Amino acid sequence: MKKIKFLMIAMLAFVASMSFVACSDDDDDTQSNYQRYQEAVNKMVNSQKKSNKVILLVAFGSTWEQAYDTFETIVNDYKSNFSGWDVYLSFSSAICITNAREGENVAPRDYYDPEHWLTAIGLAGYQQVVVQSLQVIPGEEYRRVRDTYVKDFMNNRNGDFTMTYMKSLDQNVVVGTPLMAEESDAQRLAAVLNQEADIKSAVSNGIVAFMGHGNPEGYDYYGGNVRYLQLEDHLRALSPNYYVGTVDMDETYAEDVLNHINGGTFNIEVGDVTKSMVYAKNNSKVAQLYPLMSIAGDHAHNDMADPDDDESWYSLFNAAGIKTTAYETNFTSACWKKYKSGEEYIPALGERAAVRKLWMNHTNEAIRKLGTDEALSTPTTAPD
Repeated sequence: MKKIKFLMIAMLAFVASMSFVACSDDDDDTQSNYQRYQEAVNKMVNSQKKSNKVILLVAFGSTWEQAYDTFETIVNDYKSNFSGWDVYLSFSSAICITNAREGENVAPRDYYDPEHWLTAIGLAGYQQVVVQSLQVIPGEEYRRVRDTYVKDFMNNRNGDFTMTYMKSLDQNVVVGTPLMAEESDAQRLAAVLNQEADIKSAVSNGIVAFMGHGNPEGYDYYGGNVRYLQLEDHLRALSPNYYVGTVDMDETYAEDVLNHINGGTFNIEVGDVTKSMVYAKNNSKVAQLYPLMSIAGDHAHNDMADPDDDESWYSLFNAAGIKTTAYETNFTSACWKKYKSGEEYIPALGERAAVRKLWMNHTNEAIRKLGTDEALSTPTTAPD
């Protein structure tokens, strides 16, 4: 028995030691990857740096070629409209970064998170830094950008920068807010969307339903979810054929939107806000779906438009007797090269020049804060 017990203990010790080695190897691999990615971003920044002023665009990310082309359009538009500023793009989603690198859907592409980009930006000695959120609402993703990535950068979390450089950043770093940071932004977005030729045509002939993302209930960061209701209010003031729903927000799923189309009074709870909304019955039997997201990726093509998924918005609307389309041919400035003709094309917010201008307005507002108390301070200069 003692021999057996000894052998068992020895075996457990061996397994434990192997586990320790394996964990150490994994840690080494993770650290190695982190360093390799950092070196790659450093090289890009050093080769592309033309100014001491930089705009870092932060998107959630995607693994669709259409989305990649949309991001390219956004970056190029920023470069054209912000002369004297270097412009870079980052993904905040680790899953999107990994899947893009592995070539999900299309050929592999390398994208990097804001931490790598901000480290490279600091090492390159940029003197003015604007981090512009490409999120639609001030929700979970925006919170992570502002309160984790940018805060860690300003705190010099990894000790990458000298004290002198950190002091030079005082009031020279600012975060540009999402598309619908305030209700006034929702009102401006409603006016812009209503003037888009394809949307204007669709809403004059039937129902137009926008699908946003939203935060799951209980995680309504900064009251972001209420922006969807406010947007719908402002859109419906322009036409009763407009509806807004989401993928993740309770009481605004596709089924809820269909209930609203059928008419009635609904008390919709969003965080601490309970909003009573009255809908007249809409007798239209045609509908056009649009993504209320910066790009058309998985949610747009699958959750919204997939005819083979019984739970997609497309399928649910058609099952309710409303002849519905999610793709369209009436969008003239499609950026995805394979779909210039508009065949089976889904236009996202980032592909609409007028909507991109709204994001740029937020960037201009952020730039105006540089050098003022509204910009960010570093711990080396912040008052006690």
